[in-house]
Amino acid sequence: MDRPIPERAVHGGLVRTEQQEAGWLDFSANLNPFAPRVRWAPSPGCLEHYPDDRYPALKEAIARTFGRRTEEITVGNGSIEVIRSFCQAALGPGDRVVIDRSTFGEYGVAAALAGARPAAAPEEGSVRFLCNPNNPTGTLLNQETVGEVLATVPEGGRLFLDEAFIELADPDASMIGSTDERVFVLRSMTKAFAVPGLRIGFGFGHPELVDRCERCRAPWSVNAFAEEFAIAALCEYPALEASRERIRLERDLLRTGLDALGFGPLPAAANFVCATSPVPVPALCDALAGHRIRVRDCASFGLPGHIRVAVRTRDENRQLLEGIEACLP
Repeated sequence: MDRPIPERAVHGGLVRTEQQEAGWLDFSANLNPFAPRVRWAPSPGCLEHYPDDRYPALKEAIARTFGRRTEEITVGNGSIEVIRSFCQAALGPGDRVVIDRSTFGEYGVAAALAGARPAAAPEEGSVRFLCNPNNPTGTLLNQETVGEVLATVPEGGRLFLDEAFIELADPDASMIGSTDERVFVLRSMTKAFAVPGLRIGFGFGHPELVDRCERCRAPWSVNAFAEEFAIAALCEYPALEASRERIRLERDLLRTGLDALGFGPLPAAANFVCATSPVPVPALCDALAGHRIRVRDCASFGLPGHIRVAVRTRDENRQLLEGIEACLP
């Protein structure tokens, strides 16, 4: 008998037909509008051979950047592959997981594919998933608060900490330097460097767990172009400080503009804003699409009546606010 397979999670981003049409503004995908310039010229010669599936050069570059050992690093074809490799390595049929109600949908999908089910109570979960800052709300927890969450993880359990957006929020809140073997930290280059077409994710954890993740990962999952870009981009991490400052300014102006239009923007620390809508969200999304503007309906996150909008440039944010105003009754 076929085992049940969960539905695919819903994600943002323009569909193929929209990508091929000029004039669309995509506020549904949370990418850095002020991404550092990466000095990268992909060499066609790297396509003549399989990548080294151990990825020693990439892991060494990651280790130098974040002060971790190479044996504590796993890589993947984007953060979602790292999530799935982790779940295959850490979970099995009958295990229980703790996942917040309104957060990134891939945790539940990956856990279900590994045979795990939601826990009835936090103390029953063998893995606690935590997105920091949270997607879609933008809530950021400091290290002390994350430590309090870690204290609720039962003996033998693990805390999976998704920090995909933290480089655009506040790196001082990161747990990437934690030596607690229960902590696994996920990072992604997609958001910080605005390269959704190049899938690069990596994670940090105890060497035994990382070894299991690497064995669960599909061979050669990081292609040669992506590996070359990642190594070059790691040299540009200090430039993300300027990105954070510009994002903070534009985020504050965007929240103020949404509030003036009758929306209820939630406190946010990341490169996106989640807000309650004064009008039905599906109708608003359809109306904005008529203006070639795409925002994210948060119903798939368990937050009906909310939208999530990415922080973009000053002119683009102005166009969004004008578009929303034109769509309101």
